[in-house]
Amino acid sequence: MAKSMKISRRVALGALMAATALMPAGNAYAEMLDVEKDELTFGFIKLTDMAPLAVAYELGYFEDEGLFVTLEPQANWKVLLDRVITGELDGAHMLAGQPLAATIGFGTKAHIVTPFSMDLNGNGITVSNEIWDMMKPHLEMQDDGKPVHPIKTSALKPVVDQFQDEGKPFNMGMVFPVSTHNYELRYWLASGDIHPGFYSDSDISGQIMADALLSVTPPPQMPATLEAGTIHGYCVGEPWNQQAVFKGIGVPVITDYEIWKNNPEKVFGLTKEFTEENPNTTLALTKALIRAAKWLDENNNANRMEAVEILARSEYVGADAEVIANSMTGTFEYEKGDKRDVPDFNVFYRYYATYPFYSDAIWYLTQMRRWGQISEYKPDSWYDEVAKSVYRPDIYLQAAEMLVEEGHVAKEDFPWDSDGYKAPTPAADIIDGIPYDGKQPNAYIDSLPIGLKGKQVVTGSEVVGG
Repeated sequence: MAKSMKISRRVALGALMAATALMPAGNAYAEMLDVEKDELTFGFIKLTDMAPLAVAYELGYFEDEGLFVTLEPQANWKVLLDRVITGELDGAHMLAGQPLAATIGFGTKAHIVTPFSMDLNGNGITVSNEIWDMMKPHLEMQDDGKPVHPIKTSALKPVVDQFQDEGKPFNMGMVFPVSTHNYELRYWLASGDIHPGFYSDSDISGQIMADALLSVTPPPQMPATLEAGTIHGYCVGEPWNQQAVFKGIGVPVITDYEIWKNNPEKVFGLTKEFTEENPNTTLALTKALIRAAKWLDENNNANRMEAVEILARSEYVGADAEVIANSMTGTFEYEKGDKRDVPDFNVFYRYYATYPFYSDAIWYLTQMRRWGQISEYKPDSWYDEVAKSVYRPDIYLQAAEMLVEEGHVAKEDFPWDSDGYKAPTPAADIIDGIPYDGKQPNAYIDSLPIGLKGKQVVTGSEVVGG
């Protein structure tokens, strides 16, 4: 935003605050927090799940809280995290794994926290047209000639085996080593006996013992990289799966909703130092984001087309509105012309989507351990401690309580009595039929057929120990 515009809007809001100072205590402006820092810069990546930030800005929810926010797209996830750590950004739309990985020292070391979970679901796995044609003979078909969904990795395994027999690498893209996309792609591959590779302290490629070679590609570059033949498939958020359909270069084969129903996706991340120095500012921005999430889901997604128009703007996602709408409005197109109803492909508020559950954090930590990013065994208590040091439902509920008092949200929208752990995810909601209980992380890790277990470690190109 231009400085002159920021100042003029600030003066206008100051006048409004003065005019409403004597209003009844229930009025939102009379209850405005005394924020420690009112000019803020937040970062994001060009994905549809940054929507709560765009909505909070465009609908004036940040300004309602006395915050003057600038939103800046970032080149990639590493740059985004680094700029939050240095203070160039006050906070950012983040991969859920980023605050956890930074806090435990995998990659960049910094204590990052989140008081707000941005969404559920929202990702897909796409393969090239060539790979899709090779998969087709192994698919189960419906009476109408379209594939039965969800498409399992059993249809891809013969293709990967053929590549190996011919001595050719099978390359796939994901957006960052600690991204949901990396773990979801690994989960889907491993569910069909395709090994996605290990990490070790001496080899952070993630390709040790791999049948499919996963590497990093920034989200907006996924379709072009697929079209160039550099990768054979990828896992990414929207609109970059639907972009492949519109360009006719690939076929989305499965959504993350089908891999793990209502799985956690992005979070809003800040340094712990920022939240300690600016507690009221942290509460205020959390309030604005909760309101934005509610708007995105309310009245059975009635506002989604307006959200699509916002996101399509060049300053946000910058993709065609038609492409963004293909998934944001309750549908998802797989093979060209095969559009199916997926009403919960993007969830921003319902199902307590914005609450930062410890069990969500622990799932990410289990996947880091499973694939060797956490190189050594950790007791269950360690997972609980790390989750509680990064995920901050206490801040979230304080912000929610204020919004309830102000009349912006309903009390029943929040899990006030939660201990921070969701009920265990049943086997029926996960692609490989293995249930997940965040209170028993090691038992869960040991139940997964491919991956490190117990006190196993990766040494060289081998798994040793037990």
